[in-house]
Amino acid sequence: MNIEIAIKKGCKELKKNKISSALLDSELLLSKVIKKDREFILLNLDKKLEQSDQKSFKDLIIKRSKGKPLAYLTGVKSFWNYDFKVNDKVLIPRPDSEIIIEQVLDIYKNKNNLNFLEVGIGSGCISLSILKEKKSFLATGIDLSQDCIKISRLNANKLGVENRIKLLKSDVDNLIFRKYDLVVSNPPYIKKFDLSKLDREVKNYEPNLALDGGLEGLSVIRKVIKKASELIKIGGKLILEIGYDQREPVKKMLINNNFYINRILKDLAKNDRCIISTKK
Repeated sequence: MNIEIAIKKGCKELKKNKISSALLDSELLLSKVIKKDREFILLNLDKKLEQSDQKSFKDLIIKRSKGKPLAYLTGVKSFWNYDFKVNDKVLIPRPDSEIIIEQVLDIYKNKNNLNFLEVGIGSGCISLSILKEKKSFLATGIDLSQDCIKISRLNANKLGVENRIKLLKSDVDNLIFRKYDLVVSNPPYIKKFDLSKLDREVKNYEPNLALDGGLEGLSVIRKVIKKASELIKIGGKLILEIGYDQREPVKKMLINNNFYINRILKDLAKNDRCIISTKK
């Protein structure tokens, strides 16, 4: 079997199982198997595939057909300007989270030195992208998951910023006596009873720890805001990613914890997604 036939077969199987990006996914999964980029594949459609590669490709197509996310099958996800290693222990980076990076780079465009904290670092995509753009910034990343700390460390080394970030397996409540210029977080904010309504790719494969925000979807956000009020310097900022329907309760929490609301930004689908506040 050659590359072209394999891709067509893979694409047909994925379409049958309602994978919307069937052709692209088929090409990328074959790229993974033969360790060549997509361009090579498109320029070498007549190239014969080894039997072992055909089997590996078929196995990946079956997993993708069942809804396993492409990023978990390829082990990589592009975010901002970089490729991040991911596995099924970390949340897959979303384009909507790039809003946080855009805002940090805009707010601190004239600032050379900044010490910031990320609560729930996951794959490291947010903090590490900021560190790549701002060469003198320093970061601390915490997560409850040791797997997340491990993958963040791999990504930090891959991007060459490992000397400017401290990574700790910790709850935010365990941090004391440290004053940061900025805290950023994309915390779990899905309501517990809404988890079952998520797309199969999310609910069946992505880590529950990174999704479940408790009964109202606000339990982790509440904790982050309360602790951030102690950890952020007066005049420092808290940038939070929030659920589409959480604008008002989160605003209230922030005001009650001595934050001033700067602005609320919408995501690509025009839903409220990011709230920026300043510690009074």
